[in-house]
Order: sequence, then structure tokens, then C-alpha cells
Amino acid sequence: MKFNKLFFSLITLFAVANLAFTPANDGNITGTTNVNVEKSTVAWKGYKVTGEHNGNVKLKSGSLQWDNGTLTGGSFEIDMTSISCNDLEGEWSDKLVGHLKSDDFFGVANHPTATFTITKAIPYGTEGKYKIVGNLTIKEITKEIKFNADVKGSSATADIIVDRSNYNVKYGSGSFFDNLGDKTIYDEFDLTVSLVTE
Repeated sequence: MKFNKLFFSLITLFAVANLAFTPANDGNITGTTNVNVEKSTVAWKGYKVTGEHNGNVKLKSGSLQWDNGTLTGGSFEIDMTSISCNDLEGEWSDKLVGHLKSDDFFGVANHPTATFTITKAIPYGTEGKYKIVGNLTIKEITKEIKFNADVKGSSATADIIVDRSNYNVKYGSGSFFDNLGDKTIYDEFDLTVSLVTE
């Protein structure tokens, strides 16, 4: 009798634990899941001849679309007014953030949001791996970009390389100016995106 009670208790505990750790996408989800903007993150890293800087920017909204557990689409909106810097402090951090928000870079006053919309989500290789094709809009300029993404449950992560010269972000760019020397800021910057859905 004691063994049966112990066995039943263990089975119940396992069932509860399994339920607690089951992803929101149980493999059969069809429809739209909204992105939790508080739990999701977008980190950026930019490079120059003399070093690099990194920080974060917040999401305003986002969603992912599914068909029987397969990612088929999605979009998210980035709040460009929320740009922050992680590797500097105080006055130096404020100066960098202010410069990034200025018309030299992202012109946040006139272009407060950036958006990305998936046009193709192509499964490949192992389960949860996708090649993503979509349209990124910065400063009202839209360009197609491609990158790989990992999907677990109903959440997704991706490392994205963006060429700022495609979006008329010219400051310190060797694509627009000659003889910049060690003042050159490279065109490509990284975005590391982690989307968590509700």
C-alpha cells in the first residue's frame, strides 16, 4: 500500500513538472502568438577601427505566426528612442547614446521606430532551425535581409548582421567618406534578438 501511494505520488509529481516545463508551442500550435516585450531582448554591437560599443534597444510590439507548430511568419517593432549603451557610464554613455539618436545616425526624433517583417521562414536541417528572409525598415528605408534563427517552443533567437549604409546612416562610414583613418566606424553592426511569446 505504501509503495502504491509512493508510486502514485511520483507519477503525479512528474506530470506536474512536465506541465510546468512544456513550451507554449506544443508542436501543434496554429495561429499567432504575441511577443512579451518585457521578457524579450534586442542587443546591439557596433564596431570601429579603435574598438567597439554595445547596448540594448527595446521592443514595442511583436508577434509570430505558426502553422501546426511550424514558424511561418512574424514581425516586430523596435523602439529606437530606447537605445542604451552598456560598455560606457555617465557622461560618456550619454554622449554616445545622444549621438546614436541624432541625425548623424538613426534620427530618432523623426524616425522613432524600426520594424522587421518576415516574408519567408524556411525550415532546414535539425528541428527548430530556420532561414529567415524579411524586410527591415530603418529611417523609413526598407531592405531585405536574411539570417538564421533557432526556434524552441514558441520563442525564437537570432543573430543578425545589419549594414547601416543601406539605411542612409552615413556618419564615419567608409562607404560615403574617404580618408577617415582610425575614425572609421564600420558599416555592419550586430543585433542579437531573443523573442519570448506570451
